Amino acid sequence: MLNYMTFGDEKSPPVMIVHGLYGSGRNWGVIAKRLSDQFFVITLDLRNHGDSPWLDTHNYHVMADDLVEVINSISIKPNIIGHSMGGKAAMVLALKRPNLVRNLIIADIAPVKYEHDQSQFIEAMQKVDLSKVEKRSDATLALSKFVEDKSLQNFFTQSLDIKAKRWKLNLKVLRSEMSEILGFPKIVSEFSGNSLFLKGEKSDYIKPEHRELIKSLFTKARFATLKEAGHWLHAEKPREFENAARLFFS
Repeated sequence: MLNYMTFGDEKSPPVMIVHGLYGSGRNWGVIAKRLSDQFFVITLDLRNHGDSPWLDTHNYHVMADDLVEVINSISIKPNIIGHSMGGKAAMVLALKRPNLVRNLIIADIAPVKYEHDQSQFIEAMQKVDLSKVEKRSDATLALSKFVEDKSLQNFFTQSLDIKAKRWKLNLKVLRSEMSEILGFPKIVSEFSGNSLFLKGEKSDYIKPEHRELIKSLFTKARFATLKEAGHWLHAEKPREFENAARLFFS
Protein backbone atom coordinates (compact mmCIF):
# COMPACT_ATOMS: atom_id res chain seq x y z
CA MET A 1 0.00 0.00 0.00
CA LEU A 2 1.04 3.61 -0.51
CA ASN A 3 2.94 5.39 2.25
CA TYR A 4 0.76 8.08 3.83
CA MET A 5 0.71 10.52 6.75
CA THR A 6 -2.23 12.09 8.57
CA PHE A 7 -2.68 15.47 10.23
CA GLY A 8 -5.48 16.73 12.48
CA ASP A 9 -8.58 15.23 14.06
CA GLU A 10 -10.05 12.11 12.42
CA LYS A 11 -13.54 13.48 13.18
CA SER A 12 -12.93 16.55 10.96
CA PRO A 13 -13.89 16.53 7.25
CA PRO A 14 -11.19 14.54 5.40
CA VAL A 15 -8.94 16.05 2.73
CA MET A 16 -6.54 13.85 0.75
CA ILE A 17 -3.65 15.55 -1.06
CA VAL A 18 -2.16 13.86 -4.14
CA HIS A 19 1.20 15.24 -5.30
CA GLY A 20 2.58 15.63 -8.80
CA LEU A 21 5.41 14.04 -10.80
CA TYR A 22 8.79 13.87 -8.98
CA GLY A 23 7.07 15.00 -5.77
CA SER A 24 5.97 13.38 -2.52
CA GLY A 25 3.55 13.95 0.31
CA ARG A 26 6.37 15.73 2.11
CA ASN A 27 6.17 18.63 -0.39
CA TRP A 28 2.70 19.36 0.98
CA GLY A 29 3.59 19.16 4.68
CA VAL A 30 3.23 22.87 5.46
CA ILE A 31 -0.16 23.22 3.73
CA ALA A 32 -1.35 19.93 5.31
CA LYS A 33 -0.41 21.10 8.82
CA ARG A 34 -2.12 24.45 8.33
CA LEU A 35 -5.31 22.87 6.96
CA SER A 36 -5.36 20.35 9.83
CA ASP A 37 -6.94 22.92 12.19
CA GLN A 38 -10.14 22.50 10.15
CA PHE A 39 -9.73 19.19 8.28
CA PHE A 40 -8.38 15.66 8.75
CA VAL A 41 -5.60 15.78 6.14
CA ILE A 42 -3.97 12.79 4.45
CA THR A 43 -0.80 13.26 2.39
CA LEU A 44 0.66 10.32 0.51
CA ASP A 45 3.48 9.22 -1.77
CA LEU A 46 2.25 7.90 -5.12
CA ARG A 47 3.80 4.66 -6.44
CA ASN A 48 7.43 5.04 -7.59
CA HIS A 49 7.75 8.17 -5.41
CA GLY A 50 8.89 8.83 -1.84
CA ASP A 51 8.52 5.87 0.54
CA SER A 52 5.84 4.06 -1.48
CA PRO A 53 6.46 0.81 -3.38
CA TRP A 54 8.40 0.78 -6.66
CA LEU A 55 6.32 -0.98 -9.31
CA ASP A 56 6.75 -1.58 -13.05
CA THR A 57 3.54 0.17 -14.15
CA HIS A 58 2.74 3.86 -13.78
CA ASN A 59 -0.57 4.70 -15.44
CA TYR A 60 -3.65 6.51 -14.14
CA HIS A 61 -5.79 3.40 -13.73
CA VAL A 62 -3.31 1.76 -11.33
CA MET A 63 -2.65 5.08 -9.55
CA ALA A 64 -6.41 5.50 -8.99
CA ASP A 65 -6.58 1.92 -7.66
CA ASP A 66 -3.76 2.76 -5.22
CA LEU A 67 -5.81 5.73 -3.95
CA VAL A 68 -8.87 3.48 -3.51
CA GLU A 69 -6.78 1.18 -1.31
CA VAL A 70 -5.75 4.06 0.98
CA ILE A 71 -9.31 5.45 1.13
CA ASN A 72 -10.72 2.03 2.07
CA SER A 73 -8.02 1.41 4.68
CA ILE A 74 -8.86 4.68 6.49
CA SER A 75 -12.62 4.26 5.88
CA ILE A 76 -13.22 7.79 4.63
CA LYS A 77 -14.90 9.61 1.75
CA PRO A 78 -12.44 12.45 1.22
CA ASN A 79 -12.30 15.77 -0.47
CA ILE A 80 -9.29 15.52 -2.77
CA ILE A 81 -6.64 18.00 -3.86
CA GLY A 82 -4.61 16.72 -6.82
CA HIS A 83 -1.74 18.61 -8.44
CA SER A 84 -0.51 17.91 -11.98
CA MET A 85 0.01 14.12 -12.31
CA GLY A 86 -1.76 13.73 -8.96
CA GLY A 87 -4.64 15.77 -10.36
CA LYS A 88 -4.99 13.34 -13.25
CA ALA A 89 -4.94 10.38 -10.84
CA ALA A 90 -7.62 12.12 -8.73
CA MET A 91 -9.75 12.76 -11.83
CA VAL A 92 -9.58 9.10 -12.88
CA LEU A 93 -10.50 8.05 -9.34
CA ALA A 94 -13.50 10.43 -9.30
CA LEU A 95 -14.69 9.26 -12.74
CA LYS A 96 -14.29 5.54 -12.01
CA ARG A 97 -15.36 5.53 -8.35
CA PRO A 98 -17.46 8.68 -7.81
CA ASN A 99 -19.01 7.19 -4.66
CA LEU A 100 -15.60 7.44 -2.93
CA VAL A 101 -15.00 11.17 -3.53
CA ARG A 102 -16.73 14.18 -1.95
CA ASN A 103 -15.35 17.20 -3.81
CA LEU A 104 -12.29 17.84 -5.97
CA ILE A 105 -9.70 20.55 -6.37
CA ILE A 106 -7.62 19.91 -9.50
CA ALA A 107 -4.51 22.08 -9.42
CA ASP A 108 -3.16 23.20 -12.79
CA ILE A 109 -3.86 20.19 -14.98
CA ALA A 110 -6.53 19.15 -17.50
CA PRO A 111 -7.78 15.67 -18.53
CA VAL A 112 -5.81 15.83 -21.79
CA LYS A 113 -2.62 14.51 -23.36
CA TYR A 114 0.31 16.93 -23.14
CA GLU A 115 3.06 17.14 -25.74
CA HIS A 116 5.87 18.53 -23.58
CA ASP A 117 8.29 15.95 -22.19
CA GLN A 118 9.47 15.79 -18.58
CA SER A 119 12.27 13.27 -19.19
CA GLN A 120 14.99 15.93 -19.21
CA PHE A 121 14.64 16.14 -15.42
CA ILE A 122 15.19 12.39 -15.10
CA GLU A 123 18.40 12.77 -17.12
CA ALA A 124 19.47 15.67 -14.89
CA MET A 125 18.95 13.64 -11.70
CA GLN A 126 20.75 10.63 -13.19
CA LYS A 127 23.75 12.82 -14.03
CA VAL A 128 24.30 13.78 -10.38
CA ASP A 129 27.20 11.76 -8.91
CA LEU A 130 25.55 10.76 -5.65
CA SER A 131 28.80 9.27 -4.30
CA LYS A 132 30.05 12.86 -3.93
CA VAL A 133 26.90 14.17 -2.24
CA GLU A 134 27.30 14.66 1.53
CA LYS A 135 24.60 17.29 2.06
CA ARG A 136 21.57 18.59 0.19
CA SER A 137 23.40 21.69 -1.04
CA ASP A 138 25.94 19.43 -2.83
CA ALA A 139 23.11 17.89 -4.85
CA THR A 140 21.56 21.29 -5.54
CA LEU A 141 24.89 22.55 -6.88
CA ALA A 142 25.34 19.45 -9.06
CA LEU A 143 21.77 19.76 -10.40
CA SER A 144 22.29 23.45 -11.22
CA LYS A 145 24.48 22.43 -14.18
CA PHE A 146 21.43 20.82 -15.81
CA VAL A 147 18.41 22.60 -14.25
CA GLU A 148 18.46 26.41 -14.22
CA ASP A 149 15.39 27.05 -12.06
CA LYS A 150 16.46 27.26 -8.39
CA SER A 151 13.02 26.34 -7.05
CA LEU A 152 13.05 23.19 -9.22
CA GLN A 153 16.55 22.31 -7.96
CA ASN A 154 15.28 22.52 -4.38
CA PHE A 155 12.12 20.61 -5.27
CA PHE A 156 14.05 17.68 -6.78
CA THR A 157 16.52 17.43 -3.89
CA GLN A 158 13.60 16.94 -1.47
CA SER A 159 13.36 13.46 -3.06
CA LEU A 160 16.99 12.61 -2.28
CA ASP A 161 17.93 10.14 0.45
CA ILE A 162 21.36 11.54 1.29
CA LYS A 163 22.39 8.78 3.73
CA ALA A 164 21.48 6.01 1.29
CA LYS A 165 22.78 8.08 -1.66
CA ARG A 166 19.73 7.35 -3.79
CA TRP A 167 16.79 9.17 -5.32
CA LYS A 168 13.44 8.27 -3.74
CA LEU A 169 12.05 8.14 -7.27
CA ASN A 170 11.92 5.12 -9.59
CA LEU A 171 13.50 7.09 -12.44
CA LYS A 172 13.74 4.06 -14.74
CA VAL A 173 10.00 3.31 -14.63
CA LEU A 174 8.99 6.99 -14.69
CA ARG A 175 11.01 7.37 -17.89
CA SER A 176 9.58 4.24 -19.54
CA GLU A 177 6.00 5.22 -18.57
CA MET A 178 6.33 8.91 -19.52
CA SER A 179 3.81 8.60 -22.37
CA GLU A 180 1.24 7.28 -19.85
CA ILE A 181 2.02 10.14 -17.45
CA LEU A 182 1.62 12.79 -20.16
CA GLY A 183 -1.58 11.19 -21.48
CA PHE A 184 -5.06 10.71 -20.04
CA PRO A 185 -7.21 7.58 -20.41
CA LYS A 186 -10.54 7.64 -22.23
CA ILE A 187 -13.25 7.11 -19.61
CA VAL A 188 -16.96 7.19 -20.45
CA SER A 189 -18.27 8.53 -17.16
CA GLU A 190 -18.89 11.74 -15.26
CA PHE A 191 -18.38 13.10 -11.76
CA SER A 192 -21.27 15.15 -10.41
CA GLY A 193 -19.63 16.34 -7.19
CA ASN A 194 -18.29 19.86 -6.85
CA SER A 195 -14.95 20.36 -8.58
CA LEU A 196 -12.66 23.36 -8.79
CA PHE A 197 -10.05 23.59 -11.54
CA LEU A 198 -7.48 26.00 -10.13
CA LYS A 199 -4.81 27.26 -12.52
CA GLY A 200 -1.71 29.37 -12.10
CA GLU A 201 -2.00 32.68 -13.95
CA LYS A 202 1.43 32.19 -15.57
CA SER A 203 0.77 28.54 -16.51
CA ASP A 204 -0.77 27.23 -19.73
CA TYR A 205 -1.64 23.72 -18.51
CA ILE A 206 -5.37 24.55 -18.29
CA LYS A 207 -6.42 26.36 -21.47
CA PRO A 208 -9.79 27.94 -22.36
CA GLU A 209 -10.28 25.28 -25.03
CA HIS A 210 -10.10 22.55 -22.33
CA ARG A 211 -13.19 23.85 -20.53
CA GLU A 212 -15.79 22.10 -22.68
CA LEU A 213 -14.15 18.69 -22.17
CA ILE A 214 -13.74 19.34 -18.43
CA LYS A 215 -17.41 20.30 -18.07
CA SER A 216 -18.49 17.15 -19.93
CA LEU A 217 -16.64 14.96 -17.39
CA PHE A 218 -17.02 17.10 -14.26
CA THR A 219 -20.53 18.49 -14.52
CA LYS A 220 -20.23 20.98 -11.64
CA ALA A 221 -16.74 22.17 -12.58
CA ARG A 222 -15.78 25.71 -11.63
CA PHE A 223 -12.65 27.54 -12.70
CA ALA A 224 -10.38 29.92 -10.81
CA THR A 225 -6.93 31.44 -11.25
CA LEU A 226 -4.21 32.11 -8.68
CA LYS A 227 -2.64 35.45 -9.57
CA GLU A 228 1.10 35.59 -10.28
CA ALA A 229 1.48 31.81 -9.88
CA GLY A 230 2.88 29.28 -12.32
CA HIS A 231 2.41 25.50 -12.52
CA TRP A 232 3.78 24.99 -8.97
CA LEU A 233 1.04 27.26 -7.61
CA HIS A 234 0.86 25.65 -4.14
CA ALA A 235 4.59 26.23 -3.62
CA GLU A 236 4.63 29.74 -5.10
CA LYS A 237 1.45 31.00 -3.39
CA PRO A 238 0.88 28.65 -0.42
CA ARG A 239 -1.37 30.98 1.63
CA GLU A 240 -3.57 31.83 -1.34
CA PHE A 241 -3.79 28.14 -2.27
CA GLU A 242 -4.68 27.21 1.30
CA ASN A 243 -7.39 29.89 1.44
CA ALA A 244 -8.89 28.67 -1.84
CA ALA A 245 -9.03 25.10 -0.47
CA ARG A 246 -10.64 26.23 2.81
CA LEU A 247 -13.27 28.25 0.98
CA PHE A 248 -14.11 25.52 -1.53
CA PHE A 249 -14.28 22.62 0.95
CA SER A 250 -16.21 24.52 3.67
